[in-house]
Amino acid sequence: MTTEEIKLNVEKALAEIRPFLQSDGGDISLLSIEDDKRVRVQLEGACISCSVNQMTLKSGVEMTIKKYAPQIEEVINVEA
Repeated sequence: MTTEEIKLNVEKALAEIRPFLQSDGGDISLLSIEDDKRVRVQLEGACISCSVNQMTLKSGVEMTIKKYAPQIEEVINVEA
């Protein structure tokens, strides 16, 4: 998969999970993809102060991204 295809697939994954985050008053932005392996995102809105945001990041966001782009090794939240 090319770097551009990886980016498109990560964006598709975020589009799939975004409605769930938005229903709780949050959102997510893609900041960067490093070495086609690490995805940096930023949780926004209610997700920032949510007590389970790390679980959401790993169980929801990372799992969904890996479904679309299996070569991604980790998803990192960059705090504002």
